[in-house]
Amino acid sequence: MLRHPLRRFLPWALACAAVLVPLVLAARALGAGQAAALAMAAALLFGLWVAQARHAPFAAHLRALSTLVSAWRDSDFSVTIKVPEDPDLAELTRTLNTLGDVLRGERQRLVQRELLLDTVIQNTPTAVVLADPHGRVVFSNVAARALFGDGRALEGEALDALAAVLPPALREALRDRQDALCTLAGEGGEETWHVARRDFMLHGRPHELSMLRHMTRELGRQEVATWKKVIRVISHELNNSLAPISSLAHSGRALAARGDAARLERVFDTIEERTRHLEGFIRGYATFAKLPAPRRERVALRPFLARLAEQVTVRIGEVDADAAADIDPGQVAQVLLNLVKNAHESGAPPDSVEITLRRVGADWRLQVLDRGSGMSDAVLRNALVPFYSTKRSGTGLGLALSREIVEAHGGRIALANREGGGLSVSIWLPVAA
Repeated sequence: MLRHPLRRFLPWALACAAVLVPLVLAARALGAGQAAALAMAAALLFGLWVAQARHAPFAAHLRALSTLVSAWRDSDFSVTIKVPEDPDLAELTRTLNTLGDVLRGERQRLVQRELLLDTVIQNTPTAVVLADPHGRVVFSNVAARALFGDGRALEGEALDALAAVLPPALREALRDRQDALCTLAGEGGEETWHVARRDFMLHGRPHELSMLRHMTRELGRQEVATWKKVIRVISHELNNSLAPISSLAHSGRALAARGDAARLERVFDTIEERTRHLEGFIRGYATFAKLPAPRRERVALRPFLARLAEQVTVRIGEVDADAAADIDPGQVAQVLLNLVKNAHESGAPPDSVEITLRRVGADWRLQVLDRGSGMSDAVLRNALVPFYSTKRSGTGLGLALSREIVEAHGGRIALANREGGGLSVSIWLPVAA
């Protein structure tokens, strides 16, 4: 078998022989001048032929590479090209074929993920609608088609026009472009919907994602679970108080029969203490259940916080002189006093507890800061849930009541651990109009 270099140059050698042999024979019959001219012409023609023969495979391979790149541009990664004999082009071709294999594999994985995501979105009970910058629907799932169009396709239609079939309250919640819970009156009773809208970038253009979720059944299950927990907590607290009272009453009867007045007085003191605890416990639940609507008035926040600092140990940060909000001063003061009390009970040094106030957009953000022990992730997730408490004698109503008051004012509350230790409780309240 011929070695590689000889195999490459053998066709050129045969071509040279095919040209030179006739030239030698012709030169014998011609003069010296004519023979020289004939030799030059033949050499030129041969050179052109050799150049064309040498260039043709290279040009053909470049065209193949161009076809490969064009296929990639059209997202077709199934095309491969033959590896040529030229070592430089061969290395480039192998690299491109390998890259094509990688792109083909990534494309298959991407398609599989898209199919999985589409299956999940299509079968979720939440109605999902994606609208382009002109408000036209470009995507909708099964739940959205059932809600807006009786199962028909919604793509290409205006979302505002489709929303006309919704109940007025749900339609207004959708137009507000904010997360909201909407309660509707139906034949079978009240129904609750959660409406959420998000900005969404698709192909470099802003789109809007709308999600509507029917919450009635889920809220019903949560309500039952909450009532069960309430009953368990109340039963536990009643047993903890009534059992000692019953035992002490029995002991008191025996002491009274013996005339032991000194010990009998201690028994009565203990019964009174347990009774007061039980009364406070029940009162806390009643307060949470019957929280009155806030009686709003225009309140200057700087003197409001100064008066608060006279009632409890807390530092007040810098506050704008004209800071004002429409709030129920008694309820908001109750929230702040409760949060400051929690901060002191967390082990924070008294001088580390501080209330700050700053403007954030259309809200005032009040923060109660401390350098106490902070909270674990599990406690942070559940701290605002009613009846959740990590304290041995806690009712789990302090932070939940604070949340109810803040949300009744149109605000919100959030807890977070501070860098360097301690807790930050943030309250957002609307700025006075």
